[in-house]
Amino acid sequence: MTDKQPSSKENFLFPRSKYWGEFTPQQLAFNANLQEFAQRVSFVCNLETGGKMSAHDAYDEIKRLWKDLKASKANLLDALPPELPPEEPEG
Repeated sequence: MTDKQPSSKENFLFPRSKYWGEFTPQQLAFNANLQEFAQRVSFVCNLETGGKMSAHDAYDEIKRLWKDLKASKANLLDALPPELPPEEPEG
């Protein structure tokens, strides 16, 4: 397995920040989803500002992205963690 470093173009287009919050796999996954949401909203805004996308289409796309992020939050952060079965005494 190789540790492939992202190119400077990829770093520019898709910047990633370290996660500094309380670590759980769910929070780390949600943080990645949140960063992707922010990046995609930025792209949509730039496309609309540049005249490559209508305001209506931009609104609809951001609304869809928001619904996806809300679903991600519900699945990752609002769901109760699975309960572990009680340990049986040895002996």
